[in-house]
Amino acid sequence: MSTPYLYRLSWILGSMLVAIAMTGTARADDSGIEGVIYVSPSRGGPQREDAPSKAPVANTAFVIRQGDEKVTSFKTDEKGHFKVNLPPGHYVISREEGGPAIGHWRFEVEVATGKMATVDWTADSGMR
Repeated sequence: MSTPYLYRLSWILGSMLVAIAMTGTARADDSGIEGVIYVSPSRGGPQREDAPSKAPVANTAFVIRQGDEKVTSFKTDEKGHFKVNLPPGHYVISREEGGPAIGHWRFEVEVATGKMATVDWTADSGMR
């Protein structure tokens, strides 16, 4: 075999390997959950149209579980936003222990391969 032929063959094989590596499986940091968590009602008494009845859940710790196993936890920012990278799967999100005993603070989400699940959740404060 001639040297130019081997050079071309090695270049083609190398290019194919690079292409295969670039089309590999999605990484865990390519998928997960991002969004904002609100609480409503955010104040007691009758709800008025001129006053917001929900508020962001600021600087609050949440835990992410898959089945009975804790996967990770996160804390919302001052506007209730969060972003967590997770592998694909079904997850249950709830307040860390020590949260309020009343209300509903549990959410479920399905994370797909290579996608961020965008959520806009509202927790029930239990106020009436």
